[in-house]
Amino acid sequence: MQNPYEKYKEQSVMTMTGGDMINLLFETAVKRLNEGLKFLEQKDFEGSNIAFQKAQSIFTHLDVTLDDKYEISKNLSALYEFFNYKIVQANMKKDPQPVEEILPLIGELQESFQQADKQARIMRSQVS
Repeated sequence: MQNPYEKYKEQSVMTMTGGDMINLLFETAVKRLNEGLKFLEQKDFEGSNIAFQKAQSIFTHLDVTLDDKYEISKNLSALYEFFNYKIVQANMKKDPQPVEEILPLIGELQESFQQADKQARIMRSQVS
């Protein structure tokens, strides 16, 4: 039997809007990147590898779920690929600099998504 907290988390994810889900994915990616940096600092290369790979998986997921019919999808895809490239560089070289370089960019992109989601919610409420 599933514990109540796990059941709650599962239901929360199932009822999220697209904007909420994207925000959660970005938050989780940033969390994993920061964990990876902390592990690197501690010379725990296995831990940093796992954390960095989890962040890469998130950006890969965001990339493959883009809708190609929108022009912005090409730009987002290039950004996600760039983020993954930098994560791989940090992971291979055991150097925090590539990840430290992209963290502000990820934050800006997350903020842009949050603003777009807020605008979309406002527009939907005006139509209703």
